[in-house]
Amino acid sequence: MEVEGLHYTYRDGTEALRGLSLSIPRGSRVAIMGPNGAGKSTFLLHLNGLYLPQKGRVQVLGREVNARTARELRSLVGLVFQDPDDQVFSPTVYEDVAFGPLNMGLPPEEVAGRVKEALLAVGMWDHRERHPSRLSYGQKKRVAIAGVLAMGPEIIALDEPMAYLDPQGKEALLEILGRLHARGVTILVATHDVDMAAAWADHVIIMKEGRVLARGEPSLLAREDLVREAGLGLPLVTRIFCALPELELPFLPYTCEQAVRVLREKLLADKNAGHAGIG
Repeated sequence: MEVEGLHYTYRDGTEALRGLSLSIPRGSRVAIMGPNGAGKSTFLLHLNGLYLPQKGRVQVLGREVNARTARELRSLVGLVFQDPDDQVFSPTVYEDVAFGPLNMGLPPEEVAGRVKEALLAVGMWDHRERHPSRLSYGQKKRVAIAGVLAMGPEIIALDEPMAYLDPQGKEALLEILGRLHARGVTILVATHDVDMAAAWADHVIIMKEGRVLARGEPSLLAREDLVREAGLGLPLVTRIFCALPELELPFLPYTCEQAVRVLREKLLADKNAGHAGIG
C-alpha cells in the first residue's frame, strides 16, 4: 500500500486526514495507533474504496483507489468494522457469510465451499444455522471476520478488533489472525491496545491529527515521550521495568518474551558474579 498526501474532510467540516503519507509492505502485520480522532478508521475506509480520496493518492496492490476500481478492491481488501452489529445482519450465520461471495457473482458451489472454509477458520461452522442475534459479541466478531474471509481478500483491515472481548476472546482472535498471516494475508489492525500491538505487530504506525506521527518497529511503543504525545500508554511490561531503573538494562522490554529473556540474562550474570566473588 502506498498513500501520498491523503486528505479527507467530512461534511460537518471535520478534517480527519491532513496529508497522510505512508507505505505498508505486502505480508506485514501492522498496528495503526493513535488517540481518538487521529483518522485511523477514516484511513482504513479508503483502502477498499468505501471512501475515495478528496486530495492525494492511495494505491493498493498496484491499483489506484478511485470510483472505477472500488468494486474490485472490495474483493481484495476486507474490512472488519469495530462493531460487528454494523456488519452481521442476515437471518442466519451461513447466509451472512455467503452474502459477499454471492454478490461477487460466484457459482453456488464455490460460494458454499468458501462459506464452509471461512466458518471453519473462525470456529463458527457449528453455529451456521443460528440467528446472529443469539450470538455473543465475540462470536459476532468471528462471523464478521468469516464474512470477509469468504471474499478471498489479500488484505484484511480490522478496526479495534479487541474492543469488548474477554481474555479468551482476544486469544482466539489472535490465533485466527496468526493463521491468516501464515497464509500470506497482509493484516492491518487499528487499535489502542498497546500490549497487543507490541506483542503482535511487526510494524507500527502512530497517527495524530490526520498525519503520521511516527512509524517503525514495535520498540516505538517503549518511548514514553512518543506514546504520551500520541495519547497512548506504555505497554504493561515496559511500565514495570521503568519502575526498576536499578536493573540497568540495555533496553526497555515491551513484550513478555523480552522480559523473560533479559531477566534470565540478568540472573545468570549475577549468579556468575557471585561465583567469581567466592572464588
